[in-house]
Amino acid sequence: MIYKAVILVGGPSRGTRFRPLSLNVPKPLFPIAGHPVIWHHLDALSKVEGLKEVLLIGFYEDSVFQRFIDDAARDFPQIYVRYDTIGLRFLCYQIPTCKLFFSLLYSYLREYQTLGTAGGLYHFRDEIQRNDPRQIFVLNADVACNFPLNEMIKFHNTHRGLCTILGTKVAREVANRFGCLVEKPENHEVLHYVEKPESFISNLINQFQMQDDKLRLEQDILRPLAESSKLFVYETTDTWIQIKTPSSAVPANALYLEQYQKTDPDRLLKNVPDGPTVVGLVYKHPTATIDPTAKVCELIYDHNLIIGKGVRIKDSIILDNADIKNNELITNGF
Repeated sequence: MIYKAVILVGGPSRGTRFRPLSLNVPKPLFPIAGHPVIWHHLDALSKVEGLKEVLLIGFYEDSVFQRFIDDAARDFPQIYVRYDTIGLRFLCYQIPTCKLFFSLLYSYLREYQTLGTAGGLYHFRDEIQRNDPRQIFVLNADVACNFPLNEMIKFHNTHRGLCTILGTKVAREVANRFGCLVEKPENHEVLHYVEKPESFISNLINQFQMQDDKLRLEQDILRPLAESSKLFVYETTDTWIQIKTPSSAVPANALYLEQYQKTDPDRLLKNVPDGPTVVGLVYKHPTATIDPTAKVCELIYDHNLIIGKGVRIKDSIILDNADIKNNELITNGF
């Protein structure tokens, strides 16, 4: 069985609410829990058996994703990366035998004008449908969650609809900020879909967030699917975070650090003799230097930074090449 995935990465005219963090690095590549935002998407997609291809669709310059691809290759040393001639396409092979290992093909498909969330999918429809995949995942780049993709596949195979959308419940008072779904409780068929309704209709929301686009998934695809009884919702109770503003990066970090604690605790910094005091979940890049007298709590340390004597840091993201002087206090900072 062959699956494909599309990650919508947007472009430089988007993500303005994420400034100043997106001034020097595009939001899809901003480091969250030690990796670019979309690295976590690829990590989840790599666990879907039969997934053959991942397409990144956006309107950044092609060169923007070059370093990300190189870094991803180093993160997965068992994967051999060979570049093809279209965009930033590469095939993954297993080094020991050079046989096709995961058959995972990454492509960056560049839009040369803003086409909208659905417009990009339509424009590249031939590439997306190439090799006749049975099912296709569509993911937003600026979302942090556990991506229950295998669970969605199982649910999708239980109904006869064309589309399964990932949903979650939010507080009633904020529901109108999102796309709201009304479902049949017995089979989770979506009866009604409204993007950012003026009045309350449901606190079950769509985790795929829309933009004011030329061709919109909400208006042009999801609503007609709901009206024709072909749209279903898989509800997750796990934490889901939109990465829209600088402040949203901190809880997104916390979400993935909690996942590391369950799945890969060796990624987290631990209290050791002659080391800094660690409180809660902390990720430290191997190139970072932390003075033993420092105290750190719930944060991310990135490349080549220096933490001085007596420093106290909590709920923060410290980026590349920072030099935190002695006895400084940082909370909720970047």
